Amino acid sequence: MSESTDPVAPADEIAAGYAFTGPALDLGALVWDGRCLPDRQVRVPLAVLNRHGLVAGATGTGKTKTLQLIAEQLSEAGVPVFLADVKGDVSGISAPGVPNDKIHERAGEVAQEWSAAGCPAEFYSLGGIGPGIPLRATVTGFGPVLLSKVLQLNQTQEQSLGLIFHYADSKGLELIDLKDLRAVVAFLVSDEGKAELKGIGGLSTVTAGVILRALTAFEQQGAVDFFGEPEFDTAEFLRTAPDGRGVVSVLELPAVQDKPRLFSTFLMWLLADLYADLPEVGDPERPKLVFFFDEAHLLFHDASKAFLESITQTVRLIRSKGIGVFFVTQTPKDVPADVLAQLGNRVQHALRAFTPDDAKALKATVKTFPHSAYDLEELLTRLGTGEAVITVLDENGAPTPVAATRLRAPRSLMGPIDAAGLDRAVTSSPLYARYARPIDRESAYEKISAEQAAAEAAAERAAVAAEAEKEGRRAAKPGHGTARPEPSLAQQVVGSGLFRSLARSVGTQLGREISRSLFGTARRRR
Repeated sequence: MSESTDPVAPADEIAAGYAFTGPALDLGALVWDGRCLPDRQVRVPLAVLNRHGLVAGATGTGKTKTLQLIAEQLSEAGVPVFLADVKGDVSGISAPGVPNDKIHERAGEVAQEWSAAGCPAEFYSLGGIGPGIPLRATVTGFGPVLLSKVLQLNQTQEQSLGLIFHYADSKGLELIDLKDLRAVVAFLVSDEGKAELKGIGGLSTVTAGVILRALTAFEQQGAVDFFGEPEFDTAEFLRTAPDGRGVVSVLELPAVQDKPRLFSTFLMWLLADLYADLPEVGDPERPKLVFFFDEAHLLFHDASKAFLESITQTVRLIRSKGIGVFFVTQTPKDVPADVLAQLGNRVQHALRAFTPDDAKALKATVKTFPHSAYDLEELLTRLGTGEAVITVLDENGAPTPVAATRLRAPRSLMGPIDAAGLDRAVTSSPLYARYARPIDRESAYEKISAEQAAAEAAAERAAVAAEAEKEGRRAAKPGHGTARPEPSLAQQVVGSGLFRSLARSVGTQLGREISRSLFGTARRRR
Protein backbone atom coordinates (compact mmCIF):
# COMPACT_ATOMS: atom_id res chain seq x y z
CA MET A 1 0.00 0.00 0.00
CA SER A 2 1.16 3.58 -0.55
CA GLU A 3 2.64 5.59 2.33
CA SER A 4 1.38 8.99 3.54
CA THR A 5 2.82 11.67 5.82
CA ASP A 6 -0.56 11.73 7.56
CA PRO A 7 -1.26 8.00 8.06
CA VAL A 8 -5.01 8.44 8.57
CA ALA A 9 -5.85 11.11 5.99
CA PRO A 10 -6.23 8.73 3.01
CA ALA A 11 -8.21 6.31 5.17
CA ASP A 12 -10.55 9.11 6.22
CA GLU A 13 -11.14 10.08 2.59
CA ILE A 14 -11.91 6.50 1.64
CA ALA A 15 -14.18 5.93 4.65
CA ALA A 16 -16.11 9.11 3.86
CA GLY A 17 -17.17 7.50 0.58
CA TYR A 18 -18.99 4.78 2.54
CA ALA A 19 -20.87 7.04 5.00
CA PHE A 20 -24.34 6.31 3.62
CA THR A 21 -27.51 7.72 5.17
CA GLY A 22 -29.98 5.05 4.00
CA PRO A 23 -30.20 1.31 4.74
CA ALA A 24 -26.97 -0.49 3.93
CA LEU A 25 -25.26 -3.86 4.38
CA ASP A 26 -22.15 -3.96 6.57
CA LEU A 27 -19.24 -5.64 4.79
CA GLY A 28 -16.32 -5.00 7.14
CA ALA A 29 -13.68 -2.57 8.35
CA LEU A 30 -11.24 -0.56 6.24
CA VAL A 31 -7.63 -1.73 6.04
CA TRP A 32 -4.98 0.93 5.48
CA ASP A 33 -1.20 0.72 5.69
CA GLY A 34 -1.40 -2.81 7.04
CA ARG A 35 -3.78 -1.93 9.88
CA CYS A 36 -7.46 -2.73 10.30
CA LEU A 37 -9.41 0.37 11.32
CA PRO A 38 -12.65 -0.82 12.99
CA ASP A 39 -14.07 2.71 13.29
CA ARG A 40 -14.04 3.11 9.51
CA GLN A 41 -16.72 0.79 8.15
CA VAL A 42 -17.18 -0.32 4.54
CA ARG A 43 -20.82 -0.75 3.51
CA VAL A 44 -23.02 -1.11 0.43
CA PRO A 45 -26.39 0.66 0.09
CA LEU A 46 -29.35 -1.71 -0.05
CA ALA A 47 -30.92 0.34 -2.85
CA VAL A 48 -28.04 -0.28 -5.31
CA LEU A 49 -27.96 -4.07 -5.07
CA ASN A 50 -30.15 -4.33 -8.16
CA ARG A 51 -27.20 -2.76 -10.03
CA HIS A 52 -25.52 -6.17 -10.02
CA GLY A 53 -22.14 -7.20 -8.74
CA LEU A 54 -19.07 -9.39 -8.90
CA VAL A 55 -17.40 -11.46 -6.19
CA ALA A 56 -14.06 -12.72 -7.50
CA GLY A 57 -10.88 -14.27 -6.17
CA ALA A 58 -8.65 -17.32 -6.22
CA THR A 59 -9.77 -20.61 -4.69
CA GLY A 60 -9.70 -20.53 -0.88
CA THR A 61 -9.77 -16.74 -0.47
CA GLY A 62 -13.28 -16.58 1.03
CA LYS A 63 -15.68 -15.93 -1.88
CA THR A 64 -18.33 -18.29 -0.51
CA LYS A 65 -18.22 -16.68 2.93
CA THR A 66 -18.61 -13.25 1.31
CA LEU A 67 -21.62 -14.52 -0.62
CA GLN A 68 -23.04 -15.88 2.65
CA LEU A 69 -22.40 -12.60 4.49
CA ILE A 70 -24.24 -10.56 1.85
CA ALA A 71 -27.08 -13.07 1.50
CA GLU A 72 -27.91 -13.29 5.20
CA GLN A 73 -28.01 -9.49 5.54
CA LEU A 74 -30.28 -9.24 2.52
CA SER A 75 -32.60 -11.81 4.11
CA GLU A 76 -32.60 -9.83 7.36
CA ALA A 77 -33.59 -6.74 5.35
CA GLY A 78 -36.58 -8.57 3.86
CA VAL A 79 -35.01 -9.26 0.45
CA PRO A 80 -35.35 -12.80 -0.98
CA VAL A 81 -32.13 -14.40 -2.21
CA PHE A 82 -31.32 -17.16 -4.70
CA LEU A 83 -28.05 -19.08 -4.26
CA ALA A 84 -26.64 -21.68 -6.64
CA ASP A 85 -24.72 -24.10 -4.39
CA VAL A 86 -22.35 -25.81 -6.81
CA LYS A 87 -19.98 -27.26 -4.22
CA GLY A 88 -22.57 -28.13 -1.57
CA ASP A 89 -21.20 -25.83 1.13
CA VAL A 90 -23.87 -23.11 1.34
CA SER A 91 -26.70 -25.06 2.99
CA GLY A 92 -25.41 -23.89 6.37
CA ILE A 93 -27.00 -20.50 5.75
CA SER A 94 -30.19 -22.04 7.15
CA ALA A 95 -28.60 -22.83 10.54
CA PRO A 96 -27.05 -20.66 13.27
CA GLY A 97 -23.28 -20.47 13.19
CA VAL A 98 -21.06 -22.10 15.80
CA PRO A 99 -18.97 -19.60 17.79
CA ASN A 100 -15.24 -20.19 18.02
CA ASP A 101 -12.05 -18.26 18.72
CA LYS A 102 -11.51 -17.27 15.07
CA ILE A 103 -15.01 -15.82 14.78
CA HIS A 104 -14.66 -13.84 18.00
CA GLU A 105 -11.24 -12.60 16.90
CA ARG A 106 -12.55 -11.44 13.54
CA ALA A 107 -15.60 -9.81 15.13
CA GLY A 108 -13.37 -7.88 17.49
CA GLU A 109 -11.09 -6.70 14.66
CA VAL A 110 -13.95 -5.27 12.59
CA ALA A 111 -16.20 -4.01 15.43
CA GLN A 112 -18.90 -6.59 14.70
CA GLU A 113 -21.47 -7.55 17.33
CA TRP A 114 -21.59 -11.19 16.32
CA SER A 115 -24.41 -13.54 17.30
CA ALA A 116 -25.37 -16.83 15.71
CA ALA A 117 -28.42 -16.75 13.41
CA GLY A 118 -29.71 -18.81 10.49
CA CYS A 119 -31.96 -17.68 7.64
CA PRO A 120 -35.33 -19.02 6.47
CA ALA A 121 -34.39 -21.26 3.56
CA GLU A 122 -35.79 -23.56 0.90
CA PHE A 123 -33.68 -26.19 -0.84
CA TYR A 124 -34.10 -27.18 -4.49
CA SER A 125 -32.58 -29.64 -6.93
CA LEU A 126 -32.60 -29.90 -10.72
CA GLY A 127 -35.29 -32.40 -11.61
CA GLY A 128 -35.02 -34.12 -8.24
CA ILE A 129 -31.43 -35.26 -8.74
CA GLY A 130 -29.95 -34.90 -5.27
CA PRO A 131 -31.70 -33.50 -2.20
CA GLY A 132 -34.17 -30.70 -2.75
CA ILE A 133 -37.58 -29.77 -4.12
CA PRO A 134 -37.45 -30.67 -7.84
CA LEU A 135 -37.13 -27.77 -10.29
CA ARG A 136 -38.54 -28.68 -13.68
CA ALA A 137 -39.17 -26.75 -16.86
CA THR A 138 -41.15 -27.73 -19.92
CA VAL A 139 -39.27 -27.81 -23.21
CA THR A 140 -41.57 -25.05 -24.50
CA GLY A 141 -40.89 -22.97 -21.40
CA PHE A 142 -37.14 -23.48 -21.73
CA GLY A 143 -37.14 -22.19 -25.29
CA PRO A 144 -34.96 -22.79 -28.36
CA VAL A 145 -32.09 -20.37 -27.58
CA LEU A 146 -31.17 -21.86 -24.22
CA LEU A 147 -31.77 -25.38 -25.45
CA SER A 148 -29.46 -24.76 -28.41
CA LYS A 149 -26.75 -23.67 -26.00
CA VAL A 150 -27.01 -26.78 -23.87
CA LEU A 151 -27.18 -29.02 -26.97
CA GLN A 152 -24.10 -27.23 -28.41
CA LEU A 153 -25.81 -26.47 -31.72
CA ASN A 154 -24.31 -24.09 -34.26
CA GLN A 155 -26.14 -21.02 -35.55
CA THR A 156 -27.82 -22.82 -38.46
CA GLN A 157 -28.96 -25.67 -36.24
CA GLU A 158 -30.19 -23.16 -33.63
CA GLN A 159 -32.31 -21.46 -36.29
CA SER A 160 -33.75 -24.83 -37.31
CA LEU A 161 -34.60 -25.60 -33.70
CA GLY A 162 -36.37 -22.24 -33.50
CA LEU A 163 -38.40 -23.24 -36.55
CA ILE A 164 -39.40 -26.47 -34.84
CA PHE A 165 -40.59 -24.58 -31.76
CA HIS A 166 -42.50 -22.13 -33.98
CA TYR A 167 -44.25 -24.99 -35.74
CA ALA A 168 -45.16 -26.73 -32.48
CA ASP A 169 -46.55 -23.48 -31.05
CA SER A 170 -48.66 -22.76 -34.11
CA LYS A 171 -50.13 -26.29 -34.16
CA GLY A 172 -50.91 -26.49 -30.45
CA LEU A 173 -48.35 -29.24 -29.86
CA GLU A 174 -47.20 -28.96 -26.27
CA LEU A 175 -43.46 -29.60 -25.93
CA ILE A 176 -43.39 -30.71 -22.32
CA ASP A 177 -40.54 -33.21 -22.19
CA LEU A 178 -37.76 -34.32 -24.50
CA LYS A 179 -39.73 -37.14 -26.09
CA ASP A 180 -42.24 -34.53 -27.29
CA LEU A 181 -39.47 -32.60 -29.06
CA ARG A 182 -38.03 -35.79 -30.51
CA ALA A 183 -41.45 -36.75 -31.91
CA VAL A 184 -41.97 -33.38 -33.61
CA VAL A 185 -38.48 -33.40 -35.15
CA ALA A 186 -39.02 -36.90 -36.53
CA PHE A 187 -42.36 -35.89 -38.01
CA LEU A 188 -41.05 -32.76 -39.69
CA VAL A 189 -38.53 -34.73 -41.74
CA SER A 190 -41.15 -37.27 -42.79
CA ASP A 191 -43.00 -36.94 -46.11
CA GLU A 192 -46.07 -35.48 -44.41
CA GLY A 193 -44.05 -33.09 -42.25
CA LYS A 194 -42.00 -31.65 -45.12
CA ALA A 195 -45.19 -30.43 -46.71
CA GLU A 196 -46.23 -28.78 -43.45
CA LEU A 197 -43.09 -26.60 -43.44
CA LYS A 198 -43.21 -25.39 -47.03
CA GLY A 199 -44.70 -22.03 -46.12
CA ILE A 200 -42.18 -21.13 -43.40
CA GLY A 201 -38.98 -22.87 -44.42
CA GLY A 202 -37.65 -26.38 -44.40
CA LEU A 203 -35.76 -28.67 -42.05
CA SER A 204 -33.00 -30.72 -43.60
CA THR A 205 -32.62 -34.38 -42.72
CA VAL A 206 -28.98 -33.75 -41.81
CA THR A 207 -29.84 -30.98 -39.35
CA ALA A 208 -32.66 -33.04 -37.87
CA GLY A 209 -30.21 -35.89 -37.39
CA VAL A 210 -27.77 -33.61 -35.56
CA ILE A 211 -30.53 -32.36 -33.26
CA LEU A 212 -31.76 -35.89 -32.54
CA ARG A 213 -28.24 -37.13 -31.75
CA ALA A 214 -27.67 -34.13 -29.49
CA LEU A 215 -30.93 -34.89 -27.70
CA THR A 216 -29.82 -38.48 -27.19
CA ALA A 217 -26.53 -37.36 -25.65
CA PHE A 218 -28.41 -34.85 -23.51
CA GLU A 219 -30.76 -37.55 -22.25
CA GLN A 220 -27.81 -39.75 -21.35
CA GLN A 221 -26.54 -36.97 -19.08
CA GLY A 222 -29.73 -37.28 -17.03
CA ALA A 223 -31.58 -34.39 -18.64
CA VAL A 224 -34.78 -36.44 -18.88
CA ASP A 225 -35.44 -35.55 -15.24
CA PHE A 226 -35.17 -31.79 -15.80
CA PHE A 227 -37.94 -31.45 -18.36
CA GLY A 228 -41.54 -32.08 -17.49
CA GLU A 229 -44.37 -31.02 -15.27
CA PRO A 230 -45.23 -29.57 -12.86
CA GLU A 231 -43.18 -26.70 -14.22
CA PHE A 232 -41.69 -24.66 -11.41
CA ASP A 233 -43.11 -21.18 -10.88
CA THR A 234 -40.11 -18.90 -10.37
CA ALA A 235 -42.32 -16.50 -8.40
CA GLU A 236 -41.73 -18.90 -5.49
CA PHE A 237 -38.27 -17.32 -5.19
CA LEU A 238 -39.83 -13.96 -4.28
CA ARG A 239 -41.35 -15.07 -0.99
CA THR A 240 -40.70 -13.73 2.48
CA ALA A 241 -41.04 -15.60 5.77
CA PRO A 242 -43.85 -14.79 8.26
CA ASP A 243 -41.41 -12.68 10.29
CA GLY A 244 -40.66 -10.51 7.23
CA ARG A 245 -37.23 -11.90 6.42
CA GLY A 246 -36.48 -12.82 2.83
CA VAL A 247 -36.46 -16.53 2.05
CA VAL A 248 -33.09 -17.82 0.85
CA SER A 249 -33.58 -20.31 -1.99
CA VAL A 250 -30.62 -22.68 -2.24
CA LEU A 251 -30.27 -24.73 -5.43
CA GLU A 252 -28.23 -27.81 -4.51
CA LEU A 253 -26.02 -28.70 -7.48
CA PRO A 254 -23.31 -31.12 -6.20
CA ALA A 255 -25.11 -34.09 -7.79
CA VAL A 256 -24.84 -32.45 -11.24
CA GLN A 257 -21.60 -30.50 -10.87
CA ASP A 258 -20.04 -32.72 -13.57
CA LYS A 259 -22.63 -31.28 -16.00
CA PRO A 260 -21.79 -27.56 -15.86
CA ARG A 261 -23.35 -26.71 -19.23
CA LEU A 262 -26.64 -28.09 -18.06
CA PHE A 263 -26.95 -26.34 -14.71
CA SER A 264 -25.54 -23.02 -15.92
CA THR A 265 -28.05 -22.94 -18.75
CA PHE A 266 -30.85 -23.93 -16.38
CA LEU A 267 -29.90 -21.02 -14.13
CA MET A 268 -30.23 -18.67 -17.08
CA TRP A 269 -33.71 -20.09 -17.70
CA LEU A 270 -34.67 -19.17 -14.16
CA LEU A 271 -33.40 -15.63 -14.65
CA ALA A 272 -35.02 -15.26 -18.07
CA ASP A 273 -38.33 -16.54 -16.72
CA LEU A 274 -38.27 -13.97 -13.93
CA TYR A 275 -37.47 -11.25 -16.46
CA ALA A 276 -40.41 -12.26 -18.65
CA ASP A 277 -42.96 -12.17 -15.83
CA LEU A 278 -42.01 -9.30 -13.53
CA PRO A 279 -43.27 -5.73 -14.03
CA GLU A 280 -41.02 -2.70 -14.43
CA VAL A 281 -40.27 -1.02 -11.10
CA GLY A 282 -37.29 1.22 -11.92
CA ASP A 283 -34.93 1.61 -8.96
CA PRO A 284 -36.78 0.43 -5.83
CA GLU A 285 -35.65 1.19 -2.28
CA ARG A 286 -34.60 -2.42 -2.00
CA PRO A 287 -34.34 -5.24 -4.58
CA LYS A 288 -37.14 -7.74 -5.11
CA LEU A 289 -34.59 -10.55 -5.38
CA VAL A 290 -30.82 -10.92 -5.54
CA PHE A 291 -29.53 -13.80 -7.65
CA PHE A 292 -26.05 -15.30 -7.10
CA PHE A 293 -24.32 -17.26 -9.90
CA ASP A 294 -21.53 -19.29 -8.30
CA GLU A 295 -18.82 -20.66 -10.63
CA ALA A 296 -19.99 -18.07 -13.18
CA HIS A 297 -17.27 -18.94 -15.67
CA LEU A 298 -19.25 -22.10 -16.49
CA LEU A 299 -22.08 -19.93 -17.76
CA PHE A 300 -19.96 -18.29 -20.44
CA HIS A 301 -17.73 -21.20 -21.46
CA ASP A 302 -18.19 -22.06 -25.16
CA ALA A 303 -21.26 -19.84 -25.33
CA SER A 304 -22.54 -18.79 -28.76
CA LYS A 305 -22.62 -15.15 -29.81
CA ALA A 306 -26.42 -15.14 -29.67
CA PHE A 307 -26.38 -16.56 -26.15
CA LEU A 308 -23.86 -13.98 -24.92
CA GLU A 309 -25.89 -11.19 -26.48
CA SER A 310 -28.98 -12.49 -24.70
CA ILE A 311 -27.20 -12.65 -21.34
CA THR A 312 -25.87 -9.14 -21.79
CA GLN A 313 -29.28 -7.77 -22.67
CA THR A 314 -31.00 -9.61 -19.82
CA VAL A 315 -28.48 -8.33 -17.24
CA ARG A 316 -28.89 -4.81 -18.61
CA LEU A 317 -32.68 -4.84 -18.53
CA ILE A 318 -33.53 -6.95 -15.49
CA ARG A 319 -32.25 -4.24 -13.15
CA SER A 320 -35.42 -2.28 -13.84
CA LYS A 321 -37.44 -5.30 -12.68
CA GLY A 322 -35.82 -5.01 -9.25
CA ILE A 323 -33.57 -8.06 -9.70
CA GLY A 324 -29.89 -7.93 -8.78
CA VAL A 325 -27.42 -10.43 -10.22
CA PHE A 326 -24.06 -11.25 -8.65
CA PHE A 327 -21.51 -13.34 -10.53
CA VAL A 328 -19.11 -15.32 -8.33
CA THR A 329 -15.97 -16.53 -10.08
CA GLN A 330 -12.16 -16.61 -9.92
CA THR A 331 -11.15 -13.64 -12.07
CA PRO A 332 -13.08 -10.79 -13.73
CA LYS A 333 -11.86 -12.01 -17.11
CA ASP A 334 -14.20 -15.01 -16.69
CA VAL A 335 -17.08 -12.58 -17.35
CA PRO A 336 -17.48 -11.02 -20.83
CA ALA A 337 -16.55 -7.34 -20.98
CA ASP A 338 -20.07 -6.22 -21.94
CA VAL A 339 -21.49 -7.97 -18.87
CA LEU A 340 -18.65 -6.86 -16.58
CA ALA A 341 -19.29 -3.23 -17.52
CA GLN A 342 -22.76 -3.49 -15.97
CA LEU A 343 -21.62 -4.79 -12.58
CA GLY A 344 -21.61 -1.78 -10.28
CA ASN A 345 -20.55 -3.54 -7.06
CA ARG A 346 -17.17 -5.29 -6.80
CA VAL A 347 -15.70 -7.50 -4.09
CA GLN A 348 -12.27 -8.69 -5.24
CA HIS A 349 -10.49 -11.25 -3.08
CA ALA A 350 -6.83 -12.19 -3.48
CA LEU A 351 -5.40 -13.28 -6.85
CA ARG A 352 -2.38 -15.48 -7.45
CA ALA A 353 0.51 -14.59 -9.74
CA PHE A 354 2.40 -17.87 -9.97
CA THR A 355 2.51 -18.06 -13.79
CA PRO A 356 2.82 -15.57 -16.67
CA ASP A 357 -0.88 -16.04 -17.37
CA ASP A 358 -1.67 -15.29 -13.72
CA ALA A 359 0.42 -12.11 -13.87
CA LYS A 360 -1.37 -11.02 -17.05
CA ALA A 361 -4.76 -11.66 -15.43
CA LEU A 362 -3.68 -9.66 -12.38
CA LYS A 363 -2.73 -6.63 -14.48
CA ALA A 364 -6.01 -6.88 -16.40
CA THR A 365 -7.97 -6.98 -13.12
CA VAL A 366 -6.21 -3.89 -11.76
CA LYS A 367 -7.19 -1.95 -14.89
CA THR A 368 -10.88 -2.64 -14.22
CA PHE A 369 -10.82 -0.66 -10.95
CA PRO A 370 -11.21 3.11 -10.58
CA HIS A 371 -8.15 5.15 -9.65
CA SER A 372 -6.97 4.01 -6.22
CA ALA A 373 -4.83 5.24 -3.37
CA TYR A 374 -3.54 1.66 -3.07
CA ASP A 375 -0.93 -0.13 -5.12
CA LEU A 376 -3.54 -2.65 -6.28
CA GLU A 377 -1.15 -4.89 -8.20
CA GLU A 378 0.77 -5.53 -5.00
CA LEU A 379 -2.23 -5.48 -2.67
CA LEU A 380 -4.25 -8.09 -4.56
CA THR A 381 -1.51 -10.68 -4.10
CA ARG A 382 -1.14 -9.99 -0.36
CA LEU A 383 -4.75 -10.04 0.82
CA GLY A 384 -5.48 -12.65 3.48
CA THR A 385 -8.43 -15.03 3.61
CA GLY A 386 -11.55 -13.03 4.35
CA GLU A 387 -10.07 -9.79 3.02
CA ALA A 388 -11.03 -8.08 -0.23
CA VAL A 389 -10.71 -4.92 -2.30
CA ILE A 390 -14.15 -3.33 -2.58
CA THR A 391 -15.81 -0.61 -4.63
CA VAL A 392 -19.58 -0.21 -4.82
CA LEU A 393 -22.07 2.35 -6.06
CA ASP A 394 -23.09 5.05 -3.62
CA GLU A 395 -26.66 6.23 -3.12
CA ASN A 396 -26.34 8.53 -6.13
CA GLY A 397 -25.03 5.76 -8.38
CA ALA A 398 -21.39 6.93 -8.39
CA PRO A 399 -18.54 4.50 -7.62
CA THR A 400 -17.09 4.66 -4.12
CA PRO A 401 -13.32 4.88 -3.47
CA VAL A 402 -11.48 1.57 -3.65
CA ALA A 403 -11.27 0.16 -0.10
CA ALA A 404 -9.18 -2.73 1.18
CA THR A 405 -11.52 -4.41 3.66
CA ARG A 406 -11.35 -7.03 6.38
CA LEU A 407 -14.74 -8.68 6.03
CA ARG A 408 -17.18 -9.55 8.75
CA ALA A 409 -17.88 -13.14 9.75
CA PRO A 410 -21.19 -14.66 8.62
CA ARG A 411 -23.64 -15.33 11.44
CA SER A 412 -24.92 -18.55 9.91
CA LEU A 413 -23.14 -21.91 9.79
CA MET A 414 -20.01 -21.72 7.62
CA GLY A 415 -20.33 -25.16 6.09
CA PRO A 416 -23.06 -27.61 5.05
CA ILE A 417 -25.79 -28.89 7.34
CA ASP A 418 -26.01 -32.65 7.80
CA ALA A 419 -27.83 -34.79 5.25
CA ALA A 420 -30.65 -35.72 7.64
CA GLY A 421 -31.31 -32.07 8.45
CA LEU A 422 -31.35 -31.20 4.76
CA ASP A 423 -33.85 -33.98 4.01
CA ARG A 424 -36.11 -32.79 6.84
CA ALA A 425 -36.02 -29.23 5.54
CA VAL A 426 -36.98 -30.41 2.06
CA THR A 427 -39.83 -32.77 2.93
CA SER A 428 -41.35 -30.40 5.51
CA SER A 429 -41.66 -27.57 2.98
CA PRO A 430 -45.20 -26.82 1.73
CA LEU A 431 -43.71 -26.62 -1.78
CA TYR A 432 -42.63 -30.26 -1.67
CA ALA A 433 -46.16 -31.60 -2.14
CA ARG A 434 -46.72 -29.17 -5.01
CA TYR A 435 -43.63 -30.03 -7.06
CA ALA A 436 -42.21 -33.37 -5.92
CA ARG A 437 -44.43 -35.74 -7.94
CA PRO A 438 -43.93 -35.58 -11.76
CA ILE A 439 -46.96 -35.35 -14.06
CA ASP A 440 -47.10 -36.85 -17.56
CA ARG A 441 -50.17 -35.54 -19.41
CA GLU A 442 -51.05 -35.70 -23.09
CA SER A 443 -48.68 -33.63 -25.19
CA ALA A 444 -46.97 -33.71 -28.59
CA TYR A 445 -45.63 -37.25 -28.26
CA GLU A 446 -49.02 -38.71 -27.34
CA LYS A 447 -50.85 -36.73 -30.04
CA ILE A 448 -48.39 -37.74 -32.74
CA SER A 449 -48.46 -41.38 -31.58
CA ALA A 450 -52.27 -41.38 -31.68
CA GLU A 451 -52.30 -39.92 -35.20
CA GLN A 452 -49.72 -42.46 -36.34
CA ALA A 453 -51.77 -45.30 -34.87
CA ALA A 454 -54.93 -43.98 -36.55
CA ALA A 455 -53.12 -43.67 -39.89
CA GLU A 456 -51.75 -47.20 -39.60
CA ALA A 457 -55.19 -48.55 -38.72
CA ALA A 458 -56.73 -46.75 -41.70
CA ALA A 459 -54.04 -48.14 -43.97
CA GLU A 460 -54.69 -51.64 -42.68
CA ARG A 461 -58.43 -51.30 -43.22
CA ALA A 462 -57.85 -49.99 -46.71
CA ALA A 463 -55.56 -52.90 -47.51
CA VAL A 464 -58.14 -55.39 -46.26
CA ALA A 465 -60.86 -53.66 -48.28
CA ALA A 466 -58.73 -53.61 -51.39
CA GLU A 467 -58.00 -57.31 -51.04
CA ALA A 468 -61.69 -58.04 -50.54
CA GLU A 469 -62.55 -56.01 -53.64
CA LYS A 470 -59.99 -57.91 -55.63
CA GLU A 471 -61.38 -61.25 -54.48
CA GLY A 472 -64.91 -60.03 -55.27
CA ARG A 473 -63.97 -59.22 -58.86
CA ARG A 474 -62.45 -62.64 -59.30
CA ALA A 475 -65.59 -64.32 -58.04
CA ALA A 476 -68.02 -62.14 -60.03
CA LYS A 477 -69.89 -63.96 -62.84
CA PRO A 478 -69.65 -62.59 -66.39
CA GLY A 479 -72.58 -60.38 -67.38
CA HIS A 480 -73.58 -59.51 -63.85
CA GLY A 481 -71.27 -56.51 -63.57
CA THR A 482 -68.83 -55.93 -60.79
CA ALA A 483 -69.32 -55.05 -57.15
CA ARG A 484 -69.10 -51.41 -56.21
CA PRO A 485 -65.50 -50.81 -55.16
CA GLU A 486 -64.77 -49.90 -51.56
CA PRO A 487 -62.97 -46.60 -50.98
CA SER A 488 -59.29 -46.93 -51.78
CA LEU A 489 -56.46 -46.25 -49.33
CA ALA A 490 -55.85 -42.91 -51.02
CA GLN A 491 -59.51 -41.95 -50.71
CA GLN A 492 -59.53 -42.81 -47.00
CA VAL A 493 -56.40 -40.95 -45.95
CA VAL A 494 -55.95 -38.22 -48.60
CA GLY A 495 -56.07 -34.80 -47.04
CA SER A 496 -55.75 -36.19 -43.52
CA GLY A 497 -51.97 -36.33 -43.19
CA LEU A 498 -50.54 -36.93 -39.79
CA PHE A 499 -51.69 -33.58 -38.53
CA ARG A 500 -54.86 -32.80 -40.52
CA SER A 501 -57.22 -33.90 -37.79
CA LEU A 502 -54.93 -32.47 -35.16
CA ALA A 503 -54.94 -29.09 -36.88
CA ARG A 504 -58.76 -29.13 -36.87
CA SER A 505 -58.85 -30.04 -33.17
CA VAL A 506 -56.78 -27.01 -32.29
CA GLY A 507 -58.42 -24.66 -34.75
CA THR A 508 -60.17 -22.81 -31.97
CA GLN A 509 -56.78 -21.59 -30.77
CA LEU A 510 -56.77 -19.17 -33.72
CA GLY A 511 -53.10 -19.17 -34.53
CA ARG A 512 -51.80 -19.43 -30.96
CA GLU A 513 -48.16 -18.46 -30.77
CA ILE A 514 -46.47 -18.52 -27.37
CA SER A 515 -44.82 -15.18 -26.65
CA ARG A 516 -41.17 -15.50 -25.79
CA SER A 517 -38.67 -13.38 -23.95
CA LEU A 518 -35.08 -12.56 -24.84
CA PHE A 519 -34.03 -16.17 -24.41
CA GLY A 520 -37.04 -17.57 -26.27
CA THR A 521 -38.57 -18.77 -23.01
CA ALA A 522 -42.34 -18.96 -22.80
CA ARG A 523 -44.09 -16.29 -20.78
CA ARG A 524 -46.57 -17.36 -18.13
CA ARG A 525 -49.37 -15.07 -17.00
CA ARG A 526 -49.62 -15.14 -13.24
